[in-house]
Amino acid sequence: MTISVLTRRADFLAANKGLRVARPGFVLLVRPNGGADGGHGKRYGITVTKKIGNAVVRNRMKRRFRELLRAALPEHGLPDHDHVLIGRDGGVERDFARLGEELEQALTRAAVGKGDPPRRPRQGNRGGGRRARK
Repeated sequence: MTISVLTRRADFLAANKGLRVARPGFVLLVRPNGGADGGHGKRYGITVTKKIGNAVVRNRMKRRFRELLRAALPEHGLPDHDHVLIGRDGGVERDFARLGEELEQALTRAAVGKGDPPRRPRQGNRGGGRRARK
């Protein structure tokens, strides 16, 4: 079974509706990728937003995540599922071995269906614009 990379935005958005396991350095999203015709194998994607740091920091974090996934997915990854890692603020400074342990724990929790509760919707301004002046 091959491990491929998620490239389409729709796949990332679909994974966001799946199981969510948060850890100090990252958030793991897992969702089945198959339908009636069967699955697409193990796939992974990595997301690191600009609020984490500049391009050098973001690319370093993506390289670390890519290596962690290459090591962990063949053994611990869920078959016919999409796995998405979202970088968190402290992920770059965390010890690489510790990140690997956390990823294995997160994949184990996802395999038994124990995810974190879903995120609350954002509370925005419900007025639809500026407040009316008196």
